[in-house]
Amino acid sequence: MSQFPPGGRLPLLPEAARAARVTGPGCVGGGAVMELEEAKEFRERCTQCAAISWGLTDEGRYYCTSCHNVTERSQEVISTEAIPNSKIQAINRGLKRKRKLEKGWDWYVCEGFQHILCQQAEALKTLGVGPELKNEVLHNFWKRYLQKSKQAYCRNPVYTNRRKATVLEDNPSHSDWDSEPELLSDFSCPTFLESGAESQPDDHTRKPFSISRASQSETASICSGSLDGVEYALRKEKGVVKMTVPSTLAFCYLALLWQRETITLSDLLRFVEEDHIPYINAFQHFPEEMKLYGRDKGIFAIESWPNYEDIHKKMIEVATFLDLPRFPDITEDCYLHPNILCMKYLMEVNLPDEMHSFACQVVKMAGIGEVDFLTFDPIAKMAKTVKYDIQAIAVIVIVLKLLFLLDDNLEWSLSTIAEKYNEENKEDKPWFDFRKWYQVMKKSFDEKKQKWEEARAKYMWKSEKPLYHSSIDRSVVYKRREMVVNLQKQFSTLVDSTPTVEKKSPSSFQFNWTEEDTDRTCFHGHSLQGLLKKKGQSLTIKNSLYWLSTQKFCRSYCKHVTTYEESIFSLSYQFILNLFSFLLRIKTSFLHEEVSLIEKRLFKTKYSKTKKKSSRSRKVRK
Repeated sequence: MSQFPPGGRLPLLPEAARAARVTGPGCVGGGAVMELEEAKEFRERCTQCAAISWGLTDEGRYYCTSCHNVTERSQEVISTEAIPNSKIQAINRGLKRKRKLEKGWDWYVCEGFQHILCQQAEALKTLGVGPELKNEVLHNFWKRYLQKSKQAYCRNPVYTNRRKATVLEDNPSHSDWDSEPELLSDFSCPTFLESGAESQPDDHTRKPFSISRASQSETASICSGSLDGVEYALRKEKGVVKMTVPSTLAFCYLALLWQRETITLSDLLRFVEEDHIPYINAFQHFPEEMKLYGRDKGIFAIESWPNYEDIHKKMIEVATFLDLPRFPDITEDCYLHPNILCMKYLMEVNLPDEMHSFACQVVKMAGIGEVDFLTFDPIAKMAKTVKYDIQAIAVIVIVLKLLFLLDDNLEWSLSTIAEKYNEENKEDKPWFDFRKWYQVMKKSFDEKKQKWEEARAKYMWKSEKPLYHSSIDRSVVYKRREMVVNLQKQFSTLVDSTPTVEKKSPSSFQFNWTEEDTDRTCFHGHSLQGLLKKKGQSLTIKNSLYWLSTQKFCRSYCKHVTTYEESIFSLSYQFILNLFSFLLRIKTSFLHEEVSLIEKRLFKTKYSKTKKKSSRSRKVRK
């Protein structure tokens, strides 16, 4: 099975990459021969291959022409004619020749995205995800994207020139998922090979990209650090999903979903927010040889946090574009099944364990625990995937409404009964007190939200590796960046504040509750007996009422299913939605919509009655 190169470098144009790394853009042809003559005086053996065959880079350093190992030694200047106005004392130091061009590698935009994907995959491995996610699943998804977008792994890739990108028509389609895509140029730059051995390209193999030398110099030196940055920014092809930095998270979530890992989409975005997964300023981890400026700034620079709905839509869009098959089944023993996720979120928000049985009954009655309902199938006519985490929390909200009604009345009267029982029966298992739970959760929620808002307000959007519009502005930008860093250090010294904050270890839980914690009450072991009554040999809920979160849904052509206005709903319901929405970092309206959709499946008769009433009222008006 082929894998991502360790450094993330795409196996494209190895000759150009090798030339940029070893001889530089300005040393080709006769210049290289002349440099070989100049390097004859250096007779030491290479530390890697033991050969004595040296050339000179643009910096004046010696490199081995056999294995391309660059040494730290530089050529000593033996003539003062080449150094006008220089002092004789400088000769003994071995002055380095000034680099003619600081362009670095010839690289493409897709290689930049591949570097980001590799960084994100490595970060997921550190979070406990299996290595096969990177080397098998994500790698194959990425190769398929390059093939479907005609950027690589096809016979006639995109032809890049300085005017526009055109796609040749005789590109064969590989619709069979089981067949391996045709690898016409599957080799890597020696710097990123795991074994350290150099792969020799086939001279008869067509290169994935073709670009004229004139357009290359014009595009790379003026408008963009990448070869196709300008063309990529202007490219608009019908039916082709254009790669963006948010799309990298869509790829990662697709791989996680395929592997059925224990990371939901909300967890993934929270890990990005906590800087456990590279996303903001991910370009600063690019190799130094990948110069990034101009149009590249608009492609790779991100100054906004990833949005749940946006990434979810991109994930479906990417999966549909790649023609991925039906994903592995989400069964009852899978982490993404609502029964398991409900237990996880009940623990996180400090609710009694006994509520889990009610949640499982709601899942069964609504039919949202079936394999066909939960499993993602991009090939289906209506390609959509379940928002597993939002769905599980919506089930918990419905359970709370079934038990307490949440009408700002019944929940408080039931709390009074539970409080009185707990005072009279201190040795027995305590009844769940909604009022006390609200007080504990309100305090913890406010503290956690305040810290989160402060962290967002203090976040430094500027990267350590500054971006500039052209190579001419490079020195000015770096000087400004250095000045800003110095001012920040001076200011932090004056106010006696620590500029860096230690990164917390990642966790699936944002709230932790234990019985040993004396400051905060843990409600996991509390009983629901005060909310139940005997009916024959079984127990039923005392509350027989229920109100629908939404009685009227928007039409199908509308972007949203329903609307959410806080003033319409009770304060208890608002608090519950705000708490869970913060937990998932989503808008409150998204959670309210998911609650309404599950209620629609549970209470079909109620919704059918409202429809009949509305149709009758229309007839009377006529």
